[in-house]
Amino acid sequence: MTNLSRRSFISLASLGALTSFGGHFMLKAHAATPVLEVYKSPYCGCCGSWVVHMRDAGFKVDVTNLEDLDPIKSKFGIARDLQSCHTGIIEGYVIEGHVPAGDVSRLLLERPAAIGLAVPGMPIGSPGMEQGGRKDPYQVVLFSATERRIFARH
Repeated sequence: MTNLSRRSFISLASLGALTSFGGHFMLKAHAATPVLEVYKSPYCGCCGSWVVHMRDAGFKVDVTNLEDLDPIKSKFGIARDLQSCHTGIIEGYVIEGHVPAGDVSRLLLERPAAIGLAVPGMPIGSPGMEQGGRKDPYQVVLFSATERRIFARH
């Protein structure tokens, strides 16, 4: 081999090693992305819009359409006054209703002792409930079996 071909070989081998090494980390990062499991009615358009909002924010979302969501809400301890039209589960936390993706990210970063987050009802202007420029104020509630507090105001 001449010096030029040796240099070329070393350069190409280095590039191949970097690509393989980088690809390994990309796969690891992708595998570490938490999955948001969403339970919703097959007939609810706003739930589908919220799923799109979460996917657009980088969340991996799996959807299960159910005719009756009451058993899910009961199973995960969501009080009636906190309920909305869909329920999500991510890394052990409940995400009830039209919670913004940024608030879910913050929850996963801070990891408070709680059941999860809820946006009760279906406030206009929340993710999935957009109607033109109208945005009604709403709160995201952090809840446990015994406590509640305002997590975010929008």
